[in-house]
Amino acid sequence: MKFTREVRTGILAISAIVLLIFGYSFLKGKNLLENDRTFYAVYDNVEGLIPSSAVTINGLVIGKVVSIGFADTKGNLVVEFNVSNKFSFSKNSLAKVYGGGLIGGKSLAIEPLYEQGFDAKDGDTLKGKVEAGLLELVNEKLTPLQEKLESAITDADTLLTSVNGVLSPNNRNGLDNIIRDLGVTVRGFKGASLSLNNILAGNEEKLGRTLENLDKMSSNLSTFSDSLSKVNVGKLISELDGVLANFDRISEGLEVGNGTAGKLLNDDKLYYNLERTTKELELLLQDLRLNPTRYVNVSFFGKKNKPYKKPTDTIN
Repeated sequence: MKFTREVRTGILAISAIVLLIFGYSFLKGKNLLENDRTFYAVYDNVEGLIPSSAVTINGLVIGKVVSIGFADTKGNLVVEFNVSNKFSFSKNSLAKVYGGGLIGGKSLAIEPLYEQGFDAKDGDTLKGKVEAGLLELVNEKLTPLQEKLESAITDADTLLTSVNGVLSPNNRNGLDNIIRDLGVTVRGFKGASLSLNNILAGNEEKLGRTLENLDKMSSNLSTFSDSLSKVNVGKLISELDGVLANFDRISEGLEVGNGTAGKLLNDDKLYYNLERTTKELELLLQDLRLNPTRYVNVSFFGKKNKPYKKPTDTIN
């Protein structure tokens, strides 16, 4: 049977259209020759998931992502994916976006739940979940480190700015002078050290005797401290308490007028009598000084006593 050129051309065109549709569907993740189920999941961010990404269960590829689009006006994304009809799982299972390494992209994994009477059917929407990938984890760890590094760089820049402000030309000249003076001071200390070494070398014998005397003094102090430690401090304190008690009794007796000393301190008449006696004794001594002949008159030839004359320098 011969086909005309037009028929052959039509057959080729139809075959090309079919192959085009099949290839386009295959590239989008649909296999027209298999009876797959289509599911949906909604995410706020798919984190690099693209159409034709693999869909897995427990690591086994069971389908592909068909398309990704907006689910609403809030920016949520709906992912359409197909799954082989060989696997049954609950419609409460999770559709998790995971992966995202340095080379490979994101994938979609179904975390299946097996519940009788709740089998997932074609067109169902599963709960979406996004798991942080390697890049997200690295970024999460590096972000605090980056902030600390930026803060350290800022502090270092501030410090360098402050140092540059301190090291102005005038301050640098001042620092040069300080360093130069320190050099002079160090040389002076070095000279003093040499002089001290010479003094020590010349008086080594004297220093030895001095140290020996100090050692003896330390031994004597040690012996004295040992002797002091042997003193009966309790007995000494007890005797001292007795002495103080006696003093208290004596002072109490003086206050109340007991004994001669107490009467001297408390009897006014005795005080006035003593004062009067002292006055009379003073007058007697004055009169004896001015008129000794009244009291001592020795005459070997029977001479009469001279009449008494009142002294002109008597005391009142």
